[in-house]
Amino acid sequence: MNRSFTSALVQEIMLDFARLTGLVSVDAHPRLYLWTDAFAACNYLELFSKTNDKTYRDLGLLLVDQVHNTLGRHRDDDPRRSWISGLDEPEGERHPTRGGLRIGKRLNERKPDEPPNERLEWDQDGQYYHYLTKWMHALNCVSRVTGDPTYTRWAIELAKTAHTMFTYTPPSGDRKRIYWKMSIDLAYPPVLSTGQHDPLDGFITYNELQAAATRDFGESSLFGLKLEIADMAEICRGINLVTSDPLGVGSLLFDASRIAQLMILGGLKNASLLETVVDSALLGMEAFAKGDSLENPGEYRLAFRELGLSIGLSAVENLLIWIEEKPSLFCQKSYLHRQVEDLMGYVPLGEKIKQFWMDDKNREASTWIEHYEINMVMLATSIAPSGFLMI
Repeated sequence: MNRSFTSALVQEIMLDFARLTGLVSVDAHPRLYLWTDAFAACNYLELFSKTNDKTYRDLGLLLVDQVHNTLGRHRDDDPRRSWISGLDEPEGERHPTRGGLRIGKRLNERKPDEPPNERLEWDQDGQYYHYLTKWMHALNCVSRVTGDPTYTRWAIELAKTAHTMFTYTPPSGDRKRIYWKMSIDLAYPPVLSTGQHDPLDGFITYNELQAAATRDFGESSLFGLKLEIADMAEICRGINLVTSDPLGVGSLLFDASRIAQLMILGGLKNASLLETVVDSALLGMEAFAKGDSLENPGEYRLAFRELGLSIGLSAVENLLIWIEEKPSLFCQKSYLHRQVEDLMGYVPLGEKIKQFWMDDKNREASTWIEHYEINMVMLATSIAPSGFLMI
């Protein structure tokens, strides 16, 4: 693939996203969606790193400000005003993530006295744990690229709030669990279930932020997440990670990449966790590849879920290099090496997904248009994934 063409395509996509969502307009009501915006922020920083064009850095920082000042506040159709944390205006500006961040869904949240409606719930606002962890990761990426530790602090404050409000001990007295979705003000859970990978995602993200805290504030800093990490390690114990969902497999591969990077940085020393995650990703990858969903036309495919897999597969080559370069660190190198080599056999599948959705004709499908913004941003990430994958 022509490198200049792909770079130009990513720039085109992300500039289009900025215009479409109101990032660069005078519109007082920009369109924001936390998951999409986390990937978009990383994309802008990757473009800045590759081109040294400060326009992209400034777009990334502007997006962070818009997310905090919109999704960190109550909705326009809510009688409540200002920061969802309840902080006054100056304190809210200093700590914009302390109350969490809204998803950005079209409809207002379901009130606790309203009957649940599974169909409506997908379109109702609130807070998702796995969206918050994506934003924590994005803030860490901003801090890494800009050298400004403020973003690390905001990410850690978000992690502390999310962990406190989303984790709970069930009435049975079993170990803690994580709510999948909470209300805007984190007062009650509209959905009681737990996302399959949420505990692992939380554990790895907290460790990522702990490493960033050491980087930005020093080894002796108390501004970290050691208690939350220990708590999440217990929640993770024994969970089943295997899934054939392409977005889920991609998430596992992203997590494996982060574990390896944390091991290299000295933030994690658990090679068995990496082995478990790689094993689960490989099983899921094998199951997904046995299906024929990638032979279907675009009308029967969800681009953002497939592109999540493509992004994850982009991490596999680096994972293999790290294991080969540091055999003393990855003490189970021979087994991991075989598993990751097996995963390398699926890397062309990620390229196939990317090429399919780069085709203008396939982007005419209703499934692309219905999820246009998340699709376009994740396509850009799959083309230029380093800004998202590196911690």
